[in-house]
Amino acid sequence: MTGATNPGRIEAEPGERTGAAAVEVLVPTRNRPVELATTLAGLAAQDHPFDVVVSDQSDAAASYETDPAQAMIRVLELRGHRVRTRRHLPRRGVVEHRAALLDASTARYVLFLDDDVWLAPGTIALLHEAIVELGCGMVGAAMQGLSHLDDERRAEQEPFERWEGAPVPETLYPDTPEWERWRLHNAATPVHLARRHLRPGERWLAYKIAWVAGCVLYDREALVAVGGFDFWRDVPEEAVGEDVVAEQRVMAKFGGAGILPSGAVHLESDTTIPDRPVTADGVLRG
Repeated sequence: MTGATNPGRIEAEPGERTGAAAVEVLVPTRNRPVELATTLAGLAAQDHPFDVVVSDQSDAAASYETDPAQAMIRVLELRGHRVRTRRHLPRRGVVEHRAALLDASTARYVLFLDDDVWLAPGTIALLHEAIVELGCGMVGAAMQGLSHLDDERRAEQEPFERWEGAPVPETLYPDTPEWERWRLHNAATPVHLARRHLRPGERWLAYKIAWVAGCVLYDREALVAVGGFDFWRDVPEEAVGEDVVAEQRVMAKFGGAGILPSGAVHLESDTTIPDRPVTADGVLRG
């Protein structure tokens, strides 16, 4: 542990529980029934209070309508988690989809989790512990491609730098050394970084990032304060890279960090967005 402190339509009825959890997991999905069931299985193995919203934009049946996904939803509900599923159509781009998910939640902390990420047990508890202790606007657990475990990329680990103490606000720009931190999250590099930098007795460490894809826990008030994903109106529908914009806006005002060990495993399925002609950060930077 770092030891740092900082001076649409809902189709499922809420489960039988009292009050809302401080953390809500927001899962946007489309055309990924197998992957979504795996993601839900990772959530079902977490030992921490949280709610879940799954928002589907599949071309045919919703990905959460499969028997495996429904089984995992029942497990989650049995363990006391409120699970809401919904269809969010028509599609108006991935940025708008995230904006709608944020609007659907009022939780103190919101975890945006991609539908192709399996979380190791304890990951949500670790993320929540980190954001509370660090007092920053967001923390992320970078996706790890475990097929690359034997491919250690020492050169790409060079931008690694711990946060010694609580993260402070940073404004990042392309073509700077700080921007090169994105390389820290290639392949299985988060695994290799944890092996090299996690000290004996540390539960987790916080480090400096450019952005994190796939698994990001926000202080909801911080995310809303910088506009959330409302910039969807300012970018083309086909724009991607929405996480870069939102995270860097939060980091510029409230600070942010990645944490190790990550606990987020990329399922390494084919992307559902093969063509990426426009990035949101590129459009907004002009």
